[in-house]
Amino acid sequence: MKEVRDKVDLPQGTLDLLIMRVVALGPIHGYAIAQRIQQMSREALQVQQGSLYPALHRLEYRKLLTANWQPSDTGREAKFYELTAKGRAHLQSETEDWKRLTDVVGLILRGTMEGLS
Repeated sequence: MKEVRDKVDLPQGTLDLLIMRVVALGPIHGYAIAQRIQQMSREALQVQQGSLYPALHRLEYRKLLTANWQPSDTGREAKFYELTAKGRAHLQSETEDWKRLTDVVGLILRGTMEGLS
């Protein structure tokens, strides 16, 4: 049986969705996004800086996120990200798509060979 703390590899394209979900909770800086994903996944996902920051720049370029510099908890300036209206609509659409996909994959994984010729 797989333990909750086992690390999981993200399927292609999933990181953007997870980032947007975390940012939807409120303005947050990059390092805190990585920490929140790790916490919410019960330590199963660890997002490396080499993946996180290119994804943030990509989402910002696509106008799904906006960013501005603000003082962080440490007093140092950090870039805080927020979802745009376009980002919220995209997050909702992508979330619905993922739910449909996981439902279909679940049907197949739970299915049996009965009734198949």
